[in-house]
Amino acid sequence: MKVRFVATILDQYADRWLRLVIATAGLLLIATVAVVWYYFTPKYTRVRYQPTQPAPFSHELHVGQLGMSCRYCHTHVDEAPHANVPSTQTCMICHLRVKAQSPLLAEIRNSWESGMPVRWNQVHRLPDYAYFNHAVHINRGVGCQSCHGQINEMKVVYHAEPLSMSWCLECHRNPTPYLRPIGEVYNLDWKPEFADSALEIGQRMEQELKINPPETCQGCHR
Repeated sequence: MKVRFVATILDQYADRWLRLVIATAGLLLIATVAVVWYYFTPKYTRVRYQPTQPAPFSHELHVGQLGMSCRYCHTHVDEAPHANVPSTQTCMICHLRVKAQSPLLAEIRNSWESGMPVRWNQVHRLPDYAYFNHAVHINRGVGCQSCHGQINEMKVVYHAEPLSMSWCLECHRNPTPYLRPIGEVYNLDWKPEFADSALEIGQRMEQELKINPPETCQGCHR
């Protein structure tokens, strides 16, 4: 009788541990899937993230084909820390006459009539704890595509570069290859006349503008 009682207790103990192990394994599996699903998708890493917008805007058409300047829409990008999103009024300067009744521009017309801004989906985003000043970089000769990719060829804008800390530090530690003449910052098709001249241009700009990007924590985390 005593042996049977001990065996019953051991069976219950083993069963309890087996259930605990199975439950723990199940929770770990769910957590692993959730972590991979969230942290390894374009929406989190941002690379190749390409959200659908309420109204289609093709940079390939407006910039690549029509030759519109970046500053026509992003008016304060060379003066302010942030690149402003164009207002509905900016869009309607052209679209009151150009494709004024296009169904693709319904959200723009609704915004124009109601006075409410279009809810564009943000593509490029840095963590809140990272500080980035657009004006500082542009006024030191960093071209738009250095961070945004060849955006003049994009029908739908996507997140081209990781914009991670290591990616930023790579440029801060050696900015020379990424610099161009100030007048060519918005020229998305700019290429140096000779392959070797890119480094010469960068070195000259570093000296003339006294470019010395910070590599310490407080440079970007303020």
